[in-house]
This record gives sequence, C-alpha cells and structure tokens, in this order.
Amino acid sequence: MHLEEFSEGTSLFHRLDPRVKFVTFLPYVLLIAFSDGIRVPVLALALSASMTVLARIDVRKLASRLAAVNVFVLLLWVVLPFSYPGREVFQVGPLVATREGISLCGSITLKTNGIVLATIAMLGTSDVFSLAHALVHLRMPKKLVYLFFFFYRYISVLHEEYVKLKRALSVRAFRPRTNLHTYRTYAYLIGMLIVRSYDHSQRIYHAMLCRGFTGRFPVITHFHMHGRDYVFGFGMVLLTVCLFILMSHGR
Repeated sequence: MHLEEFSEGTSLFHRLDPRVKFVTFLPYVLLIAFSDGIRVPVLALALSASMTVLARIDVRKLASRLAAVNVFVLLLWVVLPFSYPGREVFQVGPLVATREGISLCGSITLKTNGIVLATIAMLGTSDVFSLAHALVHLRMPKKLVYLFFFFYRYISVLHEEYVKLKRALSVRAFRPRTNLHTYRTYAYLIGMLIVRSYDHSQRIYHAMLCRGFTGRFPVITHFHMHGRDYVFGFGMVLLTVCLFILMSHGR
C-alpha cells in the first residue's frame, strides 16, 4: 500500500516549499467548498486540473483516485435530485427530479473533483515528512502534527496486517457469505487487527525510547524559499482573490 505515490517526481510542484503549498492551499479549497452556483466550481476544476498537468501526475493513478471519490458522489445523484425541492424536470414513477436538485448535484460534483485534484497536485507531491515539517514551521500544535505523521506513516503497516489476516482466512478455505459464521469471522478479524496494531505500536514506542526519543523529532535539513516559491504563492493568491471576486459578483 503506497500512500506517497504522487510525491515522486521532479516537476515544479514537487520542488515547491511545502509551507507555501499549505498557506495557499487552504484558502483556495475553502473558497471552492463555500462557493455557490456553477461558474466558480467550473473554473476551480479547470485550475485544479491544470495543476495536475503541471505536476505531471500519472493519468492512470489519478483516474483510479477520482473513480473512488466519485462513487460516493454518484450516490448523491441517485438521491438528491429527487429529494430537493424545486421546479420539476422529469419524473420516474412517483419520484420527481427538480432543476435545483440537479444543479446542486452538479455543483457538488465539480467542487469535490476540484478539491481532490488540488489536494493531489499541491499536497500529494510532497512526502509526509516534508508536510509534517512544514506544519511545525507554521506553528501547528506539535502533538497534532505527530499524530498526523504517525497515522499517515503506519496506516500502510495496518493494511499489511489486514492483508496477512485475509490471506490466512483464504488458506483456511474461508468464503464470505451472508450468515452468522461470516459475521463472526469478520468480527474476529477486526479484533485481531486491533490487538496486533496495539502490540505493534508498543514495539514502535519502545524502539523510539531506545533511540532517545524525547517528544520531538530533530530536523537536520530546513526549508529555504526560492524565487519559484514566491512566484507560485503570489499566483495562487491572485487566482484565489479573482475567484472570490467572481463568487461575490455572482450572488
């Protein structure tokens, strides 16, 4: 389970200072999330897609991530147009789809994909250690930063434990069905995963104490701002302000 597959590269986004990424990323995605209508989400989606092109993101990997996200968006298209009040567009049996419901679904779809693409292009192109280091520089609470770092770092370890348990079930000819035995087996699997995760965390903690861990990670290398960081930061601020002005005029 490789969670940093987009961080490997030499594009402009890979070489940017993570502090600049965080500072410009948050206002940009918050503006997308709180925007109304279709115009701003469409422009934001186009900008985010352009970022992924500049970041040279692998199209197949990107498509798989977007497919996973849009499965949940698809559920909104099944429910929301028929439950949101407004003007009728078409009817399927007793269910009536409204223009406002369809417009809202379209807006949510555009915003969701725009935010996901921006997240992959801006934050996904940095490794987790660089992101945690940047959060420390931005004066985030260190305990939260370490919690984020350990969660991101060891979720792949939990996945490996899960794969081992699943493989053990397969070796024992387990076939999932809709019966009590299957539910009990999955309950045991989850319980064993929790127990093994706890044991693994204790081993990691003791190993860190043996290496002199005192509650903070010493950092040898530090970030340095370059011209490209200032240019990118100014450009992102300018784009965010333009989107905000467009959103304000559209209301």
